[in-house]
Amino acid sequence: MGSIENIIRGEIGTSGGRLDKALAEASGLSRERIKALLGEGRISLSGKSVSQASLKVEAGTPFAITVPEAAPAEAVAQDIPLNVVFEDEDLIVVDKPAGLVVHPAAGNLDGTLVNALLHHCRGQLSGIGGVARPGIVHRIDKDTSGLLVVAKTDRAHEGLAAQFADHSIERAYLAVVAGRPVPLAGTVTGSIARSNTNRKKMAIVEDGRGKHAVTHYRTLESLKGASLVECRLETGRTHQVRVHMSSIGHMLLGDPVYGRTPSAIRPILQKLGFSRQALHAAELGFIHPVTGERVHFVSPIPDDMRTLIDELQH
Repeated sequence: MGSIENIIRGEIGTSGGRLDKALAEASGLSRERIKALLGEGRISLSGKSVSQASLKVEAGTPFAITVPEAAPAEAVAQDIPLNVVFEDEDLIVVDKPAGLVVHPAAGNLDGTLVNALLHHCRGQLSGIGGVARPGIVHRIDKDTSGLLVVAKTDRAHEGLAAQFADHSIERAYLAVVAGRPVPLAGTVTGSIARSNTNRKKMAIVEDGRGKHAVTHYRTLESLKGASLVECRLETGRTHQVRVHMSSIGHMLLGDPVYGRTPSAIRPILQKLGFSRQALHAAELGFIHPVTGERVHFVSPIPDDMRTLIDELQH
């Protein structure tokens, strides 16, 4: 059976102007959805295909938008290897490799940690996160490695979520950062929200906006032009370690978003083929939400970061 497509036809409204904005107003679709459909060649003006969102259009111009059938929202089970650190009837702790996306989203509809968990747990994951994010209580970035806890039951999900909300979860990350922090240990405080200039980035913002974020760091080892730093999270915000360390002038090595790798270190990363932010979720501790027992897990630093540290040692 072929895919079902819906065609929206109409005319640009009386204001005309920029194409993506005019089409959003005329069709009821969001501007982001319009931009995506333009990029896929699914929009035409007066019978001619157009792709430029900023194109100026006149009122009354006829348009047609071909909207494809929505992709299924429910994640599917896939046999992807998992490094399971702990598992019982209520939850599972995994050591995620760098490069693995946590849950399906636009651009990554399969091949994610959730797909692997659905296969491993035979579908027994908490339903609170919805069909696309079953069991997911917290996330770590695609190119960050390390420990992640996933709920298999709703009771576990609710109990873990409460601990994340009151910041009682113990989390420590290992990061290789540029330069040598001064002081060698300290606390970075700064609310985090999406950047006004780049929606793919997070940024420290003024008080009253964004979410309160606190990172405690300490330098474990001084390296050539860099340092191995432990970051303990008092809060858990998107990109928190990356944003906070960059804000004090010590970006994570290999981070393509929050700074430029120092020129002296760039050849070393290239030689090693190291192409991710040097960040590893090394410790995870919490009260088991069903048994009440205190549990604590440690993940050794992965081979790629270990090799990088060895290369940068004096």
